[in-house]
Amino acid sequence: MGVREMKSFCRICPGFCGIRVTLDDDRIVAVHGDKSHPITAGYICSKANLAIDMHHGESRLLHPLRRKDDGTFERIGLEEALDEIAGKLQDIIDSSSVDAIAMYRGTANGLNTTATASSMAFLQAIGSTQNYSSMTIDQSAKWVTAGRLGAWGAGRQHMDHSDVLMLFGSNPLVSLLGGLNNFAPLNPVKRIRDARARGMKLIVIDPRRTETAAHADVFLQPYPGEDVTIAAGMIRLILTNGWHDAEFCAAYGEGLDELKAAVDAFTPDYVARRAGIAVGDLEEAARVFALESRTGAAGSGTGPNMAYRSNLAEHLIETLNVVCGRYARAGDPVANWGALSAPTPVYAQVIAPTRPWEQGPRSKARDVGTLYGERMSGVLAGDILTSGPDKIRALISAGGNPASALPDQRNAVAALEELELLVAVEPFMSTTAQLAHYILPTKLLHERFDLPPTGYYERALYHRPFAQLAVPLISPPEGSEVVDDWYIYWSLAKRLGKSLSINGEPLDRDVPPRTEDIMARQLRGARISFEELRQSPDGILPEETGEVVEPAQDGASGRFQLLPSDVAAELEEVAGEAVASEDIQDFPYRLTVRRLREVVNTTGHDLPNVKRRKPYNAAYLHPAELEKLGVASGDIAHMQSDYAGFDVIVEADESMRQGVVAMSHGWGKLPGQNADPREGVCTNLMVRTDIRVEKINAMPAMSAIPVRITVLGNQPMGSDQWRLPT
Repeated sequence: MGVREMKSFCRICPGFCGIRVTLDDDRIVAVHGDKSHPITAGYICSKANLAIDMHHGESRLLHPLRRKDDGTFERIGLEEALDEIAGKLQDIIDSSSVDAIAMYRGTANGLNTTATASSMAFLQAIGSTQNYSSMTIDQSAKWVTAGRLGAWGAGRQHMDHSDVLMLFGSNPLVSLLGGLNNFAPLNPVKRIRDARARGMKLIVIDPRRTETAAHADVFLQPYPGEDVTIAAGMIRLILTNGWHDAEFCAAYGEGLDELKAAVDAFTPDYVARRAGIAVGDLEEAARVFALESRTGAAGSGTGPNMAYRSNLAEHLIETLNVVCGRYARAGDPVANWGALSAPTPVYAQVIAPTRPWEQGPRSKARDVGTLYGERMSGVLAGDILTSGPDKIRALISAGGNPASALPDQRNAVAALEELELLVAVEPFMSTTAQLAHYILPTKLLHERFDLPPTGYYERALYHRPFAQLAVPLISPPEGSEVVDDWYIYWSLAKRLGKSLSINGEPLDRDVPPRTEDIMARQLRGARISFEELRQSPDGILPEETGEVVEPAQDGASGRFQLLPSDVAAELEEVAGEAVASEDIQDFPYRLTVRRLREVVNTTGHDLPNVKRRKPYNAAYLHPAELEKLGVASGDIAHMQSDYAGFDVIVEADESMRQGVVAMSHGWGKLPGQNADPREGVCTNLMVRTDIRVEKINAMPAMSAIPVRITVLGNQPMGSDQWRLPT
């Protein structure tokens, strides 16, 4: 075999950037951007090279493990482990119900084509409705907004054809899911420079002058958690001045007059005072977006979607697009018609709100429903800890890490410890794996077949159609017993007397399929077949088809609901709040989430490459705040909320607004383990599930949390054990 170079694409984050992987026999020695890739054109970030440590590092798990009574683990054969797991699942079904079995799907599951399909197929095969994922503790406000405002069938006006782009709490130069805001994030610096060179204006609203904000024409730096105030103030300015698209609103909107009355309290002076911005900056942002531009949309990231009142914030941000008519119209080109999707016409019409959470099964711990087939992860711990026959007794963690990702970490861990069966489908000893009864390690990205994103995500992330097949570049380590994720779900289903169905077709229950067979079924009906991809190692860049947005279908009558009654009530509550928070003296800082280039959520923290550059998640503060506190970068301080506290390492960052502290989430150990901040801390210790929780989706406030910071003095490290009374 020797030294060689192979083409593929990265799957460590949702960017799916084209790469060239240098191999020496069965080892990865280097990863470089693929300059010939028609979408990313050679761009990669530092995460791509994490693949070397992931595949060949000492922390990788190579054999299934079973937890012993003393909490340690012992090696167990794969088939024996599957036998035991299936037996325990069957016992739970027989003594309770299939809904006593739940699954939590994380980012690693979502970035693995066949893992996503097979894990979902397993739940469907056994009949369980207990489907949880990281989506509902991340950006589920977008789903809520589609459910109560409505959506546009042809999507927003694309960035490549826009005069303006406005981003609330989104930093696509670091977090590539900015593509969900019509910012095609691949090779992001080049794309944003090219867009601005042709005249597109960029508006950024963020408590930090982010990497994206550095390119902004208009930048607002508010207090965290004031996205509702700012969006409502912009809507007021637009409607008061007549800058809205009156024709579009008349044709497709319901409740415009009521909306105008509801935002009347959000005057420029009020918004400026409450959000901590200048009146002129607010007016300029509204004017550039609505009056001086004719095309281009507003969008949000995890900033608004992880703060309190996230559903209202997202509703108002999308309402800016509605009142300004910022959607693709009949005759507009379809930017990406989906190379890996079935041919589907795109119509210029409203998809009416369906409020899906009002139907279907409901949580036992809190009265919330489901979002498009998913349970709310904010109540997962409660549904485990609840009493009675309907409680969750078994959980399969599929490529996720709920012990670090769920709110109120102590309560989440207590729930996971309560389970009769916890299975971690996981190649590393994560915090969740440490609690599991069984750990089933899987193949890593360069040992398996994969596809780029399909369906909605294909169109959101790629600015034009492109399809490529990732093939195994290396074999799993010799003597290891790692498998494709799909084999675990197929095998468990078989043992339970069930068959997995992929794209409506059942798999053979007795003979295991090949990964290629599953992928071929996934692409059945798509414009490009699996076989075509196999024969095109460089990928396929289809010729433009000239597809355009179709006029509305006959009988289409959907309308946007601009101010449903629950939105009106939430907006009235915000308008009635005091401008100055009562807790400002006790908790003068606001803790916000921050994405880092080096890691993805809970993945990668313990890899040698990451530990050399980012050994911990620092608490970033403006230098003036460090001076006020009497500390320097690298010092240890204590951070305290009204719920919990822990030690942090502070670091100066001039991009921060004063009064704000930012930390990356997903770090840290289990509660009770060594809480040395030099190894990272879990910010979810501070996240409450009893107050500041959204009614529809049980989304807790995971950002914009009031905190205070004090110098440790003689206080010992490891003070995360201390907690205020609830």
